[in-house]
Amino acid sequence: MVKLPHQLFSPLYSLLSGSYMLIHSSSQLLTLAGGPQRGRALGTLGLIEDGAVVVRDEKIVAVGTTAELKASYPGEPTLDAGGCVLMPGFVDPHTHVIWGGDRASEFEMKMAGKPYLEILAEGGGILSTVRQTRTASIETLIAQTRPRLLRMFRHGTTTAEAKTGYGLQTATELRLLKALLALDDESPLDLVMTFLGAHAIAPEYKGNPQGYTDLVCETMLPILREWWGTHAPRLSLPFVDVFCEDKAFNLEQSRQILTKARSLGFPLKIHADEFANIGGVSLAVELEAASADHLVKTSDADIAALGKSDTVAVSLPCTPFGLAECEYTPARRIIDAGGILALATDCNPGTSWNESMQFVIALACRFMKLTPAEAIAASTINSAHAIRRADTIGSIEIGKQADMLILSVPDYRHLGYRYGTNLVKHIIKRGQVYSVDVGYYRTA
Repeated sequence: MVKLPHQLFSPLYSLLSGSYMLIHSSSQLLTLAGGPQRGRALGTLGLIEDGAVVVRDEKIVAVGTTAELKASYPGEPTLDAGGCVLMPGFVDPHTHVIWGGDRASEFEMKMAGKPYLEILAEGGGILSTVRQTRTASIETLIAQTRPRLLRMFRHGTTTAEAKTGYGLQTATELRLLKALLALDDESPLDLVMTFLGAHAIAPEYKGNPQGYTDLVCETMLPILREWWGTHAPRLSLPFVDVFCEDKAFNLEQSRQILTKARSLGFPLKIHADEFANIGGVSLAVELEAASADHLVKTSDADIAALGKSDTVAVSLPCTPFGLAECEYTPARRIIDAGGILALATDCNPGTSWNESMQFVIALACRFMKLTPAEAIAASTINSAHAIRRADTIGSIEIGKQADMLILSVPDYRHLGYRYGTNLVKHIIKRGQVYSVDVGYYRTA
């Protein structure tokens, strides 16, 4: 896929079509080979000491030790990893990265003890951002979102899911999708789209949630299906998501929306169990959703159902952290049940304005008791599976897209151990190398 990057994204090296590149002398090559990792297999890094990778065009063509690949590919252009960690790029499978304005004033209210659902009920929260987003032009939305994507990329995210959801009316939701498609074209970071028209009850339908549910099902989703075929015919259909929660969409309304979406051919996701356990996870498993996300209040029965399914449990530890709450996803119970656990930033203006998967890993290690190896697997191959891309990204294997990171450290355990700083030195995206240098990208 040919992209025309915005000037903020400048490759350090551009490989010519048909050429090779040998990346060698990594202290630890983390392959994460073998597909999504469930249960206690989580954390299988496939580590190769003094590892090397050969890239041709956008693909990985060889994986092994430095000695093996230097012997097999003599005379090829090289990139010396310098005794640092070489690993797959991070995949962020849950973001709300496109919005207008900010909610800094609400942060102060939350820190003073006002619950988020109270703020939402009073017209704040998501609805505050809806008002700011509806009045923003597509040019403004692109200009405000671009720096967030740059920060994501700079911190090692090479693919990210991106949700709509701050329009809550057909025209604005489609404008958000149009902006995301434009941003995907100009950025090396790949975006995977999700339609979240069911993020909250639109203000025009206050007191009539069923009316808005019907609008999503009978108007928004059919229009989206037709619109996508015209505006993005070569791309897979976006996911359809719903916020299944108290004071948002109840279980039956969530079922109605997801069932309609599935009948139109859309793949499914769900927000569930952030504040209350009302059955969203079981619904996700029943409808074979790609993922169920948040999962703070998830019951033992729902965890058991996840363990027997292919639905990924996506944890968003930045959200309880951002809300100054003490309860996180019960990761160890999900692992013990055999579930597929992934991590994401939940980047959004209200509860988690954070673009760094490295910080997510640090939180997961401390508050969810994951090991660094488990958190890395949950942020690469498992998070790729949460957006159904594990066949092409999320690990370093022959035939996969050449999306990799060279860290500035010699041991993978620095991820999780350290936080508040960027450990990424180089980003390899589709075979092109980008260098992190004093907070921006430069051409060598």
